[in-house]
Amino acid sequence: MLGRTLREVSAALKQGQVTPTELCQRCLSLIKKTKFLNAYITVSEEVALKQAEESEKRYKKGLSLGDLDGIPVAVKDNFSTAGIETTCASNMLKGYVPPYNATVVQKLLDQGALLMGKTNLDEFAMGSGSTDGIFGPVKNPWSYSKQYREKRKQKSHGENEDSDWLITGGSSGGSAAAVSAFTCFAALGSDTGGSTRNPAAHCGVVGLKPSYGLVSRHGLIPLVNSMDVPGTLTRCVDDAATVLGILAGHDPKDSTTIQDPVKPFTLPSLTDVSKLCIGIPKEYLTPALSSEVRSLWSKAANLFESEGAKVIEVSLPHTSYSIVCYHVLCTSEVASNMARFDGLEYGHRCDTDVSTEAMYAATRREGFNDVKL
Repeated sequence: MLGRTLREVSAALKQGQVTPTELCQRCLSLIKKTKFLNAYITVSEEVALKQAEESEKRYKKGLSLGDLDGIPVAVKDNFSTAGIETTCASNMLKGYVPPYNATVVQKLLDQGALLMGKTNLDEFAMGSGSTDGIFGPVKNPWSYSKQYREKRKQKSHGENEDSDWLITGGSSGGSAAAVSAFTCFAALGSDTGGSTRNPAAHCGVVGLKPSYGLVSRHGLIPLVNSMDVPGTLTRCVDDAATVLGILAGHDPKDSTTIQDPVKPFTLPSLTDVSKLCIGIPKEYLTPALSSEVRSLWSKAANLFESEGAKVIEVSLPHTSYSIVCYHVLCTSEVASNMARFDGLEYGHRCDTDVSTEAMYAATRREGFNDVKL
């Protein structure tokens, strides 16, 4: 049951094959069994079981709230969750309990989703390995697969098995691991420059970064305001479309969201691709591109061509500038956003009272890791 897609488990709930409480308990049990993955910072067991109980009552009355009613989900620990600690995997926010839900979290709850907990990440979502948060690294579930273990045995030379694990990628590694390990059916991540898509690729799940402005950032603790986007991690593309359809839309609390009403998202039928024209940017075929990626790219293009699609080379001449702009914006906005954690307004504050400057310095030294400093 835990390996099913959203569509399949939703149908099972509606048909009475499993109850929300049973589903919740199975996920909670698996979360405990896979604790060594370190995917979760906070497990909201009581909250999830209470939500499952309410969902069960709705199903008995035939009043399901939507496609996610009774389905376990997880949320990256940089999204605000009312009454549940939100740390950003940092000493700076350890113990912080928001008084409100992020818009995307609220939308999931409005659909009846069960919040299993908050997932691990790189501190303040700045990283690509999910290894530098204060709660320790997230371990890739595939590290413990039979295939990987057998492969490693053939190559190992007395290595410590406890240290023989793969990273999840980051910074949404906890969410990716949670979905990959079957402890939930979907999870929220955040994506600035690949932080949802990168761990999805590492963990064998589907990661989506929606277009900027399609999904509200309200309640997402910012890293780079100009690029941060709430992302989704699911088991398949159809599930990604389902979750995006729930999350997308204008939010009066976020002025950057699109103003036009968003129609519910459905996955289009691609049985006939003969009318598609697919462009391959020549600037992306760089010498640094690995032969494996290049081969898979060509394979995908050939597959579309064999089915009648038109595949052409296109040019995106400003690609090199976009990379420069990314680095400039990223570094400047990170510095700006981290500046607010000074020990005066909120977050961690040191005990030093020699001077304001000394308090600033000590607070930031104690609250941030070396990357942020």
